[in-house]
Amino acid sequence: MAWHWPVLLPFLLTAVSGNTAPYINMTFVTVPEDLQLGEFAFQLTAVDVDHDSLTYSITGTDAFYFSVDSKTGNVTLRNSLDRELQARLDIKVVVTDGINDPVSKRITVIVEDRNDNAPVFQNLPYEAIIPENLTVGSVVYTVFANDSDTGNASKVSYSIEGVIPDSTENRWLFYILPNGNVILNGSLDYAKNTFYQLKILAKDGGGLLHNNWTVQQSSTYLTLHIRDLPNLDPRFLNEPYSGSVPENCALGTSVLTVTAVDRDTGVNDEIFYSITNTSVPFAINDTTGTITVSEFLDREQLPSEEVLLEVTAREKNLDIYGQVSQTSTLVTIVVTDVNDNKPQFYDCSLSSCNFSADTQNDFRGSVIEHSSARVPVSNLSIVTYDPDKGINSSYDLYLQGPNANAFTVSPTKIVGTGEVQILVLNSSAVDYEITHVMVVEIVANDTGNPTDCCSTATVTIDLIDSNDHIPEFPQSTYYLSVMENSPDGTVIAPNITAYDPDSGVLGQITYQLFPESMRTIFTVNATTGAVLVQNGSLLDRETRSTYYATLQAKDGGDLVGTTLLDITVLDANDMAPVIIGSYFISVEEGQNVSTRIQAIDNDEPDTPNSQLGFRILPGPYSDNFTINATSGELQSKEPLDREALEDEQGQLVVTVEVYDHGVPQQNTSVNVTITVGDINDNMPVFLQQAYEFSVFEDSPGSLVGDVEATDADKTEINSRISFTLERNGGSSNFLIRSSRQGLGYYIGRLFVDPDTSLDYDTLTQKFFSLVVLAENTAADDVGDSASVVVVVNILDVNDEPPTILASSLQDVHVSENGTQQGLVRTLIASDPDTNHSLVFEELAVACFKGESSAGEVCWDWFVLAANGSVLVNGLDIDYELCDTVVLTLRVEDLYTEKGNRYSQNETLRILITDVNDNAPYFLAISETFVVVPEISPVDLTVATVRATDVDSGNSGVIVFSIVSVVLVQDDGSQQSFENLFKVVTTSDQKIYIGSIQVASNLDISLKGQYQVTVEARDSQEPVHTAQTTVNIFTVDQSYRIRLQFLTTVDEVQSNSESIKLALTSVTKAGVYVAAIQSTEDRHATQREPKSVMEAYFVYSNGTALDVNELTVLIQSDPLMLAELVRLGLAVIGPGEVTKATRETELIGIIAGLAGLLLVVILIMTLVVVLTTRSYKRKLSAMKALKAATTLSPATVQQGPGIPGTNQYNAEGANPMLNFHLDPSHDLGFHEDSISVASLNSLDENKVDAPGDNNLKAKQGKQEPMNPTDNEVLVAALNLKVPTETAYINNSFTTTDL
Repeated sequence: MAWHWPVLLPFLLTAVSGNTAPYINMTFVTVPEDLQLGEFAFQLTAVDVDHDSLTYSITGTDAFYFSVDSKTGNVTLRNSLDRELQARLDIKVVVTDGINDPVSKRITVIVEDRNDNAPVFQNLPYEAIIPENLTVGSVVYTVFANDSDTGNASKVSYSIEGVIPDSTENRWLFYILPNGNVILNGSLDYAKNTFYQLKILAKDGGGLLHNNWTVQQSSTYLTLHIRDLPNLDPRFLNEPYSGSVPENCALGTSVLTVTAVDRDTGVNDEIFYSITNTSVPFAINDTTGTITVSEFLDREQLPSEEVLLEVTAREKNLDIYGQVSQTSTLVTIVVTDVNDNKPQFYDCSLSSCNFSADTQNDFRGSVIEHSSARVPVSNLSIVTYDPDKGINSSYDLYLQGPNANAFTVSPTKIVGTGEVQILVLNSSAVDYEITHVMVVEIVANDTGNPTDCCSTATVTIDLIDSNDHIPEFPQSTYYLSVMENSPDGTVIAPNITAYDPDSGVLGQITYQLFPESMRTIFTVNATTGAVLVQNGSLLDRETRSTYYATLQAKDGGDLVGTTLLDITVLDANDMAPVIIGSYFISVEEGQNVSTRIQAIDNDEPDTPNSQLGFRILPGPYSDNFTINATSGELQSKEPLDREALEDEQGQLVVTVEVYDHGVPQQNTSVNVTITVGDINDNMPVFLQQAYEFSVFEDSPGSLVGDVEATDADKTEINSRISFTLERNGGSSNFLIRSSRQGLGYYIGRLFVDPDTSLDYDTLTQKFFSLVVLAENTAADDVGDSASVVVVVNILDVNDEPPTILASSLQDVHVSENGTQQGLVRTLIASDPDTNHSLVFEELAVACFKGESSAGEVCWDWFVLAANGSVLVNGLDIDYELCDTVVLTLRVEDLYTEKGNRYSQNETLRILITDVNDNAPYFLAISETFVVVPEISPVDLTVATVRATDVDSGNSGVIVFSIVSVVLVQDDGSQQSFENLFKVVTTSDQKIYIGSIQVASNLDISLKGQYQVTVEARDSQEPVHTAQTTVNIFTVDQSYRIRLQFLTTVDEVQSNSESIKLALTSVTKAGVYVAAIQSTEDRHATQREPKSVMEAYFVYSNGTALDVNELTVLIQSDPLMLAELVRLGLAVIGPGEVTKATRETELIGIIAGLAGLLLVVILIMTLVVVLTTRSYKRKLSAMKALKAATTLSPATVQQGPGIPGTNQYNAEGANPMLNFHLDPSHDLGFHEDSISVASLNSLDENKVDAPGDNNLKAKQGKQEPMNPTDNEVLVAALNLKVPTETAYINNSFTTTDL
C-alpha cells in the first residue's frame, strides 16, 4: 500500500504551502474638503506576498462619498465633502486576491479643513440703546461672528467699515476690539444724532481654498439708538422779547408771555419761570411764562420807561450732573406814558435844573418903572416842567392876580420844560409912584388833564424908580431878527441909539443889554448901540424862538433909558423831526395793525420847517402797510400772516420816515417793529400726496422709509408735528417715529415693528396700505391733522427652500438598447420666493436589478440638466443589467439670501422597459437524475431543468418542450423514443422549472441513460430559444432486492418509514420501495418471514446496490443491523430467481464460502454477547463483533463490475484514484450534497441524499438489543444460506466511497 503516498503528497504540499491572503497596510488617510467631484482622493494599498492581482472595493455608510477603481485602488470623490458637517469618515476597505477569502479593514478618512466658510454673525440683529453720556472708552456692544473652519481660517477679526450718518467725526466715533467689543471713542450728543448705524466687517485669518489663499468675510449692521439725557439747558423761543404796558394799569395786567422748551427733546422736562432781578414791578407765572404787572406803575417814577427784566427758565428736574438746568433771557418792557402829571414851577436856570428837587411857588424880581412893554422882570429864574411825555407834557401859561393886566407871561405854551419870563404889558401901569411892588400869579394849565390840570406860582415884582430925563430911544421896541446858529459877531441891528437931552457926561450914553443873561447870547456895542451875536451856538430857535432884551442907554448921570429889543430867532431848518416814543407792537396773526407815529419838529411852528409828513420807506414789508402822510396813522393793508414772515421770531420791521417841508428837508426814520404772534392756524402738509416704500420680509426693526410733512406755523410749539399710524389691518406691524429736521419740518421714520416678522409667503396681499397721520400739537389746543396713504410693498427675501413638484417625480419608463433617445422627463421645481433661479443637481445614481444593487452600471445612462431635463445619455441601456435607475437629486436656488438654498433630496425612479433581446438560458444542473422504470408511473417527475430569461414580462416567460429522447445503452448503441417523457412548466419568481415527467410506461429491461433534449422558448416576438440535454440514468429490475420480514404486511407498512430511514442511514442511498406483500407460505412459523419488501437502492450518480452490496453495508453497521432486526428484517435476497451462468455460479460459490465464514464469526460473536452478564459487557461484545467482521479484501474481491461505473481491480480499489476502501470503516456518507459527490466520470451530477437526522434521534433513544434478537438473526442466516443464485459480497464498495 506504500504506493498510495506519492499520489497524496502533492495534495498535502498544496495544503501546507497554500496561497497567503493579502493584508491592508493603512489605517487612515486625509482628504481636503474642497476636493472637486471626480478628483483623486487617496490610494488604497494592500500587500500580497504572492503578488496576486488584487481587487479593491469599499463599503460602509460613508462609502457614499467615494468611488474606487477596483484594479488600481485609486479612490476619487463621488459626492461633495464638508468637514463642518462630518470631519471623519469611516469606510471599510475590502481586498481580495481571487483565491483567498476577501480581507477587510476599517480605515478613517480625515477630512482636512479648507477655508470654505465665511464668518457668521451670531444672535442677529444687533441693536442697542445707549445713553448719550456714555463715557469714552466704554463698551457699546459686543458682536460675535463664528467661523466653523479651523486654524487661522477660524480666527475672526473685526473692523468698522462705515457709520451712518456718515461724517468725518462719526467715522472716528467708534472702534472695535479684536474680541468684538465696540468701543466709544468720542462724546455722544442726542441733539446731533439720535442713532448710529455701524457696518461691521468680520474677516477670518485666511486659508487655502482650491489651492488659493482665500480670506472670507461677511458684514452686518449694528444699530445704536441714543437715549436722550437731561444734559442741556432749556432754550427760549422767539427771542428777543419786548412788550409795552401803560402806566397806572391794573395790577395783574398781562404784558407778554415767554416760552422756553427743553432742548433735551427726548426728555422734554417741565419748565418753570422766574424773574431774576429784584425790585421790578412785574411778576411771572412760573408755569406759563406770562409776565404781569405786580406793582403800581408810574412811568415818571421809574428810572427809565424801559424796564429790563431777566427771566430765567428752569427745568423741573436736575440734569445728569446734579445741577439745575436753566437759561435766562432779557425782556424789555416799555411803560407807556399816561397824562397823569401837571406842570410844576422850579427856581433854577434851564440848563441846571434839578427836577427832583422841591417845586417853587414864590418868586421875586424887579423891573424899572415905566419900563416898556415886554420888558422882562429882572432877577427871575422861573422854569416849568411837566414829567409826562410828548403831547401829554404840553401845557398853557397865563397870568392872574391883581396886577395881571400890567404884565404878561412868555411863552404862553410849553411842551415838557421851558423858561418862563414876566414881561411888562402896560408900562403906564408899572409906576413906582403908584406902587412899589406888584404881584402876579402864573398859572400853568395842563389842558389834557382835566382832573388835576393846574399849578400856580406867585411872582412879586419890585419896581425900580428912574430919573426924569433919561435917554430915550426913538422906538420903544425894536423888532429884530437873527437867524439861528448865526456866527459870532453877526450884526443884528447896526445902529440903535437913544436920545438924552442931557448934555455932557449925563448925555453921554453907553449901551448895555439887560438882563445880563442875554449878554451870553447877544452883545451890544457900548458906543454905537449896534446889537451883535455874542455866541451864535446858543441861538437855537427850537430851544427859544424869541428873546426879549432891554437895551439900556445910560447917561453919565446914570440915568438910563431903555428900549425893548424883540429879537426873533429866525428858524433855519436845522432840526430833524423827533419821533416820540418807540414802536414795538405785538399782535396776533390774523389781525390788522393800526398805530399812529407821533413826532414833533422843533423848528418854527406853522412853517414848512415844522410841518411834518410821513411816508414808508421801501422795505420787505413796505407794500403791506399804508400810512397817512399827514397824521402818521400806520395801518396794515390786510391781516398779518405769521407764516409769511421770514424772521424766525416773527418780527417784521416797517421803517417810517418823518420829514419836514423845510429847505433843506430834514427827516428822521423810525423802525416800527411788529411782532406777529403765531397762532396754530396751519395744519401739517405732507410733501407728497402718497408714499410708496418697499421693505424686505423678515426684517424686524428695519427702516421702511421717511414721510415728510411741514407746518407753516412759525413757532416750534405750533409747528411741532407728531406722526401716528391710523389703526387698520396692517398698522400693528409697523411703528413710526417723529424726527424734527427744522422749524416746521418733520420726518416720520417708518419702521417694521421689532417684534414683528413679516413673511412674504404667508401674506395674502404682498403690501400694506397704511394711513399716516401728521398731527400738530400746539401748547393749548390740538391742531388739525393731515393724512397720507403709505403703501409698503413687502419684498420677497429669498429665504424659502425650493421644492420639486411631486407629480414630476413620478416613475419614468425608458426602453432599453437606445430605442428611446433625448428628453424623457422634465422635472418641475417651485420656489415660493419671487426672485429665484433654480438649478437642478444630481446627487447620486443608484442602479438596481430587482431588489439588488446593480453597482455602477447605469451611472452614465442618464443626464440631469440644470433646467430639470432628464436626458438619455447613451445607447447602452440594458434592462438585463439594471431595470431601475434611481436618481437622487435636489434643486438649488442660486438667489437664496438666507436659510437653506437646497430642496429636500428627492428621488426619480426610471424604470427600464424590457425589450425581448435575450434568449433564455438554462441554469447549471447539479443533480444526477435516475429513473427506476418499475416504480415510475406516468406523470412521475424524474428530472428537472431550470431556465431563466433576463427579459421581463412576456419576453421573459419561458415555455419548455421536449425536442428528442435518446437512450444510450451500456454497449454504446442509441435508440430514439417519442412521447416517452413530457415536460411541465412551472415558475418560481424568475426561475422557470421544467419538470420532466414520465409520459408512458418505461421498459424495465432497458439499461443505460436517457438523453432528453429540452428546449426553452420565450413568449414575445422575436422568439428566442435555448436547448439543453438532460441525462436520466435508468435502473433495471436486476437491482431489485427483496427484504423479508418476520412481521406482517401491515406492520411493515406502518414501519416503512423507519425501515427506509434505517436502510438510508446504512447505505447512504435512496430507497425506492417497489412493493410490500406477504410471502406465499401462509403457514410460516413464527421464525419464518411473513412479508416481503421489494426495493431499489440507488445512488445520486445513477448507480444502484445489488443484494450483496446491501448485505455488506448492513453488516458493517451493527447498530443499524440491530435496528433492522428489531423492525423484523430476517432475510435479504435478490428480487427474483434467475438462472445462474457459470460465472455467476463461481461467484456464488466464493460468496457462499465467505458468507459461511461470516456466519461462523457472527455466531461466535453472538455467543460471547449472550454470555455477557452486564449490559456494558454486552456493548463491548458488540464492538468486538464489529471488529470481527473485518476480512482481507485480497481473499474475496472477486465480484463483478457495477453498472455505470469503472471496473474494480483485484485489490478492490478505484482505478481512477487508487483509493483503498475498507468496508469495516465509516463510509463517510453525509447528508449534504458535497459529501455525496461522485469521484468517477459522473462527478458533475449529484442528487440530494436523504438525511438521517431522524434516525440519529431514534438511535439516541434505542434500548439495548435483546440477545434473543441475535439468535433469530443467526438462525435466519443458517437457514437461508445463499444458493447458487444468492450471494453476499462482504467487501462491496462503490466509486462514491
